[in-house]
Amino acid sequence: MKLFKQTLLAAAVLSSAGAMAQTTAIINAQIHTASEQGVIKNGSVIIEDGKIKAVTTDAATADVIIDAQGKIVTPGFIGSMNQLGLVEVGAVASSRDGNEKKGGITFDPSLAFNPKSTLIAYARKGGITRDVIAPSWGESPFVGLSSTVNLSGEFGTSVVDSQNAIIVNLGGTKDGSRAASLSEFIDTLEEQQTKIAKAKKSDKKDDKAEPSKKEQLLTAALNGEKPVVVRVSRAQDMLELIKVKARFGIDLVISGAEDALPIKAELAAAKVPVILSAMANLPGDFDSLNASLETAGELEKAGVLVALTIAGDSSHNVYQLRYDAGNAIANGMSREGALKAITSNVADIFNIEDAGSIEVGKAADLAVWSADPFEFSTTLEKVMINGVEVSTESRHDKLRDRYMAETNMPRAYTK
Repeated sequence: MKLFKQTLLAAAVLSSAGAMAQTTAIINAQIHTASEQGVIKNGSVIIEDGKIKAVTTDAATADVIIDAQGKIVTPGFIGSMNQLGLVEVGAVASSRDGNEKKGGITFDPSLAFNPKSTLIAYARKGGITRDVIAPSWGESPFVGLSSTVNLSGEFGTSVVDSQNAIIVNLGGTKDGSRAASLSEFIDTLEEQQTKIAKAKKSDKKDDKAEPSKKEQLLTAALNGEKPVVVRVSRAQDMLELIKVKARFGIDLVISGAEDALPIKAELAAAKVPVILSAMANLPGDFDSLNASLETAGELEKAGVLVALTIAGDSSHNVYQLRYDAGNAIANGMSREGALKAITSNVADIFNIEDAGSIEVGKAADLAVWSADPFEFSTTLEKVMINGVEVSTESRHDKLRDRYMAETNMPRAYTK
């Protein structure tokens, strides 16, 4: 018997206005909503026009029925702070488009996003349906802008929310003092704040001139309209950033945060979300002396909004996000908290309003799992993006099939 029984219950129904939208229902599922509804046992998700029409325990009718047979349905996972689709081979400079030395705050790498990257299909195998791509370095503390993409692999529609956060790098440097970059960050905010105040008071035409793109972005940050994601690791640096948040009213998010354990209460009180790797368990430098496998769980217990990402150059390994979440659970994070840390919490941080949870009106980005998605032995049975099932076949699968094929030729060849 096939794992999923898909039955066409009715042909397309025509009306005077034209064909009605086809509905799909995933029934007999254990639905982990990543919302206030929690876990719904023996529930159904009804999909229409790429959106979730209903989440119910009532009997479901639809044009297409998918019987989950008691298996787990979760929102599609959301990766973040990587360069998926912006890099193909790290050692080949022409395939790297995620960074620009002199880019600055206006640098938007999503213009180079490649929805056909071989890394995207591989990431989908891990239940990833969306991703927040971001530049990682540049000469200025302001290194550029992040964007949200879906992993449908389609040209023209994969970048769904460009320029959704400002990315800043602070902390220790190989040359000079960390104080210089922090001062530049503060001074830039202060200068823009002064410009805004001056323009409000002045009647001069020059003061009312159209602001530059940089000024528009800084104004959005100062108005709390656009998150400012700061990569930083040391506890003292994070405490300084909490002061910056209080002074300027920015929507501060800290990424990295390996040294966050000693100041978890301060982060919670200041309502500063944290994006971190659950696997950062050893000091990589003097900024991360308190790195621990327990950090994610301890921050969650303290009341910090936590999102999980992959450590290091994660572009090629977004696939393993669910395994990192499983390790976070093994080291003190709640199961619900770990699910939200790779779904709804990421959506909240980056203002992704139509994804991250299984709720009416949200995009039907869904993953169906053979068992607990945080267990290594569990397999992804089905993944949907905007209600459309997408393939989980990757380049790895194609290479396996090629080199495992029966042939009279040497193992490295096929007919």
